[in-house]
Amino acid sequence: MSPDQTINGGPPKSAWGARWEGRGGWREVLVVSFPLILSHAAWSLQHFIDRMFLAWYAPEAIAAAMPAGILQFALMSIFLGTAGYASTFAAQYHGAGRPESIGPSVWQGVHLSILGGLAIMATAPLAPGFFAWVGHPPLVREYETVYYAILCWGAVPAIATAPLGGYFSGQGRTWPVMVSIVLAMGVNIILDYGLIFGHWGLPRMGVAGAAVATNLASLTSCLFYLLWMARREYRVRAPFFRRWRPDRDLMGRLLKFGFPAGMQFFVDIAGFAAFLLLVGRLGTEPLAATTIALNINAIAFMPMLGFGIGISVLVGQAQGEGRPDLAERATWSGFHLTFAYVGSVALLYAFVPGPFVRPFAGDDPAAFEAVRVQAVVLLRFVAAYCLFDALNIVFSAALKGAGDTLFITKVIAALSAGVLVVPTAAAVLWLGAGLYAVWAIATLYVCLLGTAFLLRFRHGRWKGMRVIEEAPEIVDVPVH
Repeated sequence: MSPDQTINGGPPKSAWGARWEGRGGWREVLVVSFPLILSHAAWSLQHFIDRMFLAWYAPEAIAAAMPAGILQFALMSIFLGTAGYASTFAAQYHGAGRPESIGPSVWQGVHLSILGGLAIMATAPLAPGFFAWVGHPPLVREYETVYYAILCWGAVPAIATAPLGGYFSGQGRTWPVMVSIVLAMGVNIILDYGLIFGHWGLPRMGVAGAAVATNLASLTSCLFYLLWMARREYRVRAPFFRRWRPDRDLMGRLLKFGFPAGMQFFVDIAGFAAFLLLVGRLGTEPLAATTIALNINAIAFMPMLGFGIGISVLVGQAQGEGRPDLAERATWSGFHLTFAYVGSVALLYAFVPGPFVRPFAGDDPAAFEAVRVQAVVLLRFVAAYCLFDALNIVFSAALKGAGDTLFITKVIAALSAGVLVVPTAAAVLWLGAGLYAVWAIATLYVCLLGTAFLLRFRHGRWKGMRVIEEAPEIVDVPVH
């Protein structure tokens, strides 16, 4: 009889009932992940509406927003991944029954966020020269420069949301994360509409307004987290505001395990940023269609990230307890749920793409027709690769939760360069390939990535890993 059929020592259960119940079952994964799924769904809705407004404003605006936004996010991702890895420390300290160490570990992530944000801000003056070198059409280039530069000024709160949110998610308290993201989404959508088009007495700022709205939404999220941490239940359980100074030992371990995670995040995003910049050389319409397809892809991708973070939290907590068996069970439960969701969305992308693309048409569907036709085809590529993206997200999240970050970084670096960026550059710059050929390359990249992380997880080396230090042993000294 399998362990799943006798959960917690109770009577034998059916296979479905056993998988639902107990530690690491579907129920626990959903309890932890559901607020994160909702929050990431809200985040994807925010970006969907943001890009939709920009498509209504001008085709060049939406064509510019994705390359400029993903380039800024790629640079920021080094610090996001490193600082945000504080959530794994929080999870393992929580699992080890040492909540007093959660606040100090998260503070190290906040300190890194401030340094990282200042570094990103320093790149803003370089934007005009960089986008001129890339060679996109003149108006697209102008919008890219403005959008990138303004986003850079909001980098500190944007990065700080990762460790601050990790304070809650690491403890399995994921509802505050959801509330924070939904609140930020509301701020962003309202300000987007007002600042892009000049409604409600606000200035008409176009792409600049979209960037300002994004920055203010990140600031809102940070302020919410800080206010929520000040509640008495958190001040007692895992005090945050007491031990705020840099800690050399904690910072060293955060960099040791978190920096590979940050580099993995950077290499992954940078690979897609390079892909987008190369697609931009094919023209405004292919770039707009790619932006729309990737924006719609977020409907599948962002909720999967919610599952991924939930799995990482449960793996981290189980590793902190010294229970890799529970970590493995939670990972497979998360995979079942994630694959069921993304499989349903993939069917819609493949067979009913129209409703996803139609909202981007704006007031002039005829002018949008060429972009629409290409975007519909690209959604079928998305349908093919997002099934493998589920493997990528679920199993890389489990490996991160255990501390196997260096392997993830090496695999993504090798595949991003060797399978995505170099072949795409060769196809666009030297072989004269079109849009669908480069999307076939991107699809292959995602499929290989997901397969690599599945094989690594099944190998099992991660089971012996921990990122936190061993608890000091308490020795009873006899009293004479």
